[in-house]
Amino acid sequence: MANGKWTKKELLSRPIKHVDIASFDARPVIDSYRNMAFSSRTLANAADIYSMMLKDTGCGVIVTLAGSLVSAGLKKALITMIEHNMIDAIVSTGANIVDQDFFEGLGFKHYIAPGSPEAPPVDDMTLRNMMIDRIYDTYINEDDLRDCDDCTYEIFNQFAPGAYSSREFIEAMGAYLAQKHPKNESLVKTCYQKRVPIFVPAFSDCSAGFGIVLQQTEAIEEGRGQVAFDSGKDFRELTDIKLACKDTGLLMLGGGVPKNFAQDIVVAAELLNERKGGKARGDIGMHKYAVQMTVADSRDGALSGSTLREACSWGKVDIVHEQMVFGEISALFPLLASDALHRGNWKKRKGFKFADLFEKGEGLPDFMHATGKKKAAR
Repeated sequence: MANGKWTKKELLSRPIKHVDIASFDARPVIDSYRNMAFSSRTLANAADIYSMMLKDTGCGVIVTLAGSLVSAGLKKALITMIEHNMIDAIVSTGANIVDQDFFEGLGFKHYIAPGSPEAPPVDDMTLRNMMIDRIYDTYINEDDLRDCDDCTYEIFNQFAPGAYSSREFIEAMGAYLAQKHPKNESLVKTCYQKRVPIFVPAFSDCSAGFGIVLQQTEAIEEGRGQVAFDSGKDFRELTDIKLACKDTGLLMLGGGVPKNFAQDIVVAAELLNERKGGKARGDIGMHKYAVQMTVADSRDGALSGSTLREACSWGKVDIVHEQMVFGEISALFPLLASDALHRGNWKKRKGFKFADLFEKGEGLPDFMHATGKKKAAR
């Protein structure tokens, strides 16, 4: 810092380090929390329910992600869980998957901001002029984000004209990283390799949105076909997972669209079942297990804070094994994940490989490896 002024290089000099849940054993902490009160006890109960999901080898585990979780340092924890068959499908905001994880998969970083957000040493207008974006106490180089935007455009532009689910585009992004950046850690890449599908219902709300705007605009100007996001196909494909797997459990980090999207597949499956002569709310089971971590309040009627018991009234979540945990995710989730990893209930379960439920269609990029349509493995 010269003359009391920060340089861009100085502000982007301390990369976020992702927490390693394998490097510590949180079981003693969770065990002690079980005999305490407030959030400590609810966290312990949530850890018990998540371990029950993993012990139930016929239960598919769906994780939802909302909020800036990857940029906060949770990427490695999620990757470890994928590698150990502790997650079978992901529903997320676009920011976590594209602007944060795919972004880091390209080799870029998130950085620790100096000072505190309440008393920042650099004001936000100065950051704007320096092409630095801020997420609370984290910085991102906007120049790097522009490269990420361009990369999503390049990938989308290799699809044949038509509408695709976010899962198809994200799978292509995982294949791209596996081929072009095999040494970089990435949730998107690991899910592609482990056949864990990722769904982003609001896919335009991230760098993928900039990529699709670039692709469609250029295609219109050049008189060629466009590609588009098909959120209806996302919903149908995720519902196919519920139809293929009777018992399902939810581990929800934050709320918003991913939370409701994952819960709604029970109702969608029921509607399909009714049309085939099934009994409403009979043959299709609600989510058997459910845990949500959030700081949102339920009193304003907003989705992120709505309780799991409220979801039961909609026929989405059973209330036998459910737990709300009101607390900040970056502080609490590593304890739950480390506890589950070291308890080892995942050792007897096999990944469902739900991505293999979906047949590779026409018009996908050449760098994608066809996996064919397979029955989900138990």
